[in-house]
Amino acid sequence: MNDRTAPFASNPLLDFNDLPLFDAITPERVGPAINQLLDEASLALDTVTASDFPANWKRISETLDVPAERFSRAWGAVSHLNSVADTPELRAAYNEALPRVTEFWTRLGADERLYAKYKAMDPAALNAEQARAHFNAMRGFVLGGADLQGDAKARFAWLQERQAELGQKFSENALDATDAFALYVTTDELAGVPDDVVQSTAAAAQAEGKTGHKLTLKMPCYLPVMQFAHSSALREKLYRAYATRASDQAEGDAVRFDNAAIMGELLALRHEEAQLLGHRHYADVSLVPKMAESPEQVIAFLRDLGTKARPHAEQDLGDLRAFAASELGLADPQAWDWPYIGEKLKEARYAFSEQEVKPYFTAPKVLAGLFQIVETLFEVAIRRDQAPVWNAGVEFYRIERPGPNGAELVGQFYLDPAARNGKRGGAWMDDVRARWLRPDTGTLQTPVAHLVCNFAEGVNGKPALLTHDDVITLFHEFGHGLHHMLTQVNERDVSGISGVEWDAVELPSQFMENFCWEWDVLKHMTAHVDTGEPLPRALFDKMLAAKNYQSGLQTLRQVEFSLFDMLLHSQPEPVTSGAAVLALQQQVRDEIAVLQPPAYSRSPHTFSHIFAGGYSAGYYSYKWAEVLSADAYAAFEEAALQNGHSTLDVATGRRYREAILEAGGSRPAMESFKAFRGREPSIEALLRHQGMA
Repeated sequence: MNDRTAPFASNPLLDFNDLPLFDAITPERVGPAINQLLDEASLALDTVTASDFPANWKRISETLDVPAERFSRAWGAVSHLNSVADTPELRAAYNEALPRVTEFWTRLGADERLYAKYKAMDPAALNAEQARAHFNAMRGFVLGGADLQGDAKARFAWLQERQAELGQKFSENALDATDAFALYVTTDELAGVPDDVVQSTAAAAQAEGKTGHKLTLKMPCYLPVMQFAHSSALREKLYRAYATRASDQAEGDAVRFDNAAIMGELLALRHEEAQLLGHRHYADVSLVPKMAESPEQVIAFLRDLGTKARPHAEQDLGDLRAFAASELGLADPQAWDWPYIGEKLKEARYAFSEQEVKPYFTAPKVLAGLFQIVETLFEVAIRRDQAPVWNAGVEFYRIERPGPNGAELVGQFYLDPAARNGKRGGAWMDDVRARWLRPDTGTLQTPVAHLVCNFAEGVNGKPALLTHDDVITLFHEFGHGLHHMLTQVNERDVSGISGVEWDAVELPSQFMENFCWEWDVLKHMTAHVDTGEPLPRALFDKMLAAKNYQSGLQTLRQVEFSLFDMLLHSQPEPVTSGAAVLALQQQVRDEIAVLQPPAYSRSPHTFSHIFAGGYSAGYYSYKWAEVLSADAYAAFEEAALQNGHSTLDVATGRRYREAILEAGGSRPAMESFKAFRGREPSIEALLRHQGMA
């Protein structure tokens, strides 16, 4: 242990020798560690902003960025645990520290003395990576309120703290509302539901000393029940509970998690922030560091995509209605019937069901297949590794590449695949630390990532079974991880995903999804859980035929969410009540949707992406980046046609790795895309991939 961290050995959050000591971090250690690291970072800020401190990139980096990065890493570990291992004690410690953490970053981003030092630097004297980081920093100072004075500056700082507090509370309410629900049913009521779900829900009830089955609103339970349960009454109960989470429509005392007031206050505060910064509304602020040029451009893009998708969506819905009436006796289908009808039509039309496919996708085999693709395309090796973890189900890996002196470490990652209580829903990638040529030691720090999913666990000693959608999710998050870990940029603020425009950051993740539809790829990553047989080609052909099943409806759904988000944040006057939020959502649905949910539905109340997750006035990024990712993948399709082999083309993979993944945020995303494709992106590949060309 080096001298700098020796005195702090008793507090794992102050140990920066290598990886976070996740197994030793306890709630009572959060406050003392964060206070100490804040003090160190604050002292460093005072040092570099003194009048006699030189406006020198390296000097500022080694004096300020080093303690700020240590603070960021420690808080990142606490935030991560808050997301994946939430307890009342940890939540209290997190919330107690959050205002001080927010205050420091707000103060740092708005410090006019530090801003003056950056203004005094000559970008021409910096290398290309530093110049890009300098450009981003200057823009960040403006967005961080560094140009504000007096009362306006103080108000701006308060707005940041309050928004952080509200976002955290929104997230807590969504998690608590989801965790609070349980429905106990008999085996008969689960007729039609897949065996693995029947077994896992029985095990969940048994663990509580109850008979029957425990149903929850977590995706590995909720979705298969909605798709397969023959009982419409059961589907209605679950649907209603899911659609009213964290709202005034929730049943019983679950109304205490209502997020309506939080949404209204957040939107008002964001609007005020935008006005303080001299912008019309928050959407303008959100787009400053993105690829898209204006809210109007995004809205036009979304409406155009909606127009192209609508005929396909209307056809999808017409097919569902006709099938429901003729085959299922459902003349007037309700919201909770559509997933069931959709699954039955898919089975009838393509003669296969998700449940027929699932036994072939065992988690270990899928993971091995994913690793093989990455190793082949990007010329690296992935190995099991050791690190302290927060849950026994978490795995840790290292990525290596051949170097002049043998295997060279490129990056490492934690994989946390299973759903459990105290872990927020969804899937995400986050960074533990970035690649950085450290200014304090001159050594290269390698990047480390978190890859988090919420899959069902294995039952009765068998490995976990994934749906094909789960496989796509895993590939998606791994794409983000590769963007973070394969970077060759040495400047921390533009290495990996840092500094990449938000509407381009989904390019590498969505790109990876395409391999889940390639036979040459899939046949190596499937093995039946009982027989070990690979996925039959005939079954794959049915899956492929069904690939764009309901793609019109799915596209319209994403357009609806994206347009709602952008309009919500681009009103001339802020939307400041839950009722007004719902009214705007209805307005968007009337324009875009072909299916209307019941009046009690409250989907905005758990729309964590835009109220607690950094996608405010940015949810369109998924569709925007899909244009980029589909066009990027088309290069691999072209290589396969030209060379007469699979899309796992090493030469194209190398070009993609060097142009997109290794470059990280060191240049504008459009430059990276053009470096790979030789031209600007085209929407044609996306429409073709989704069967809407």
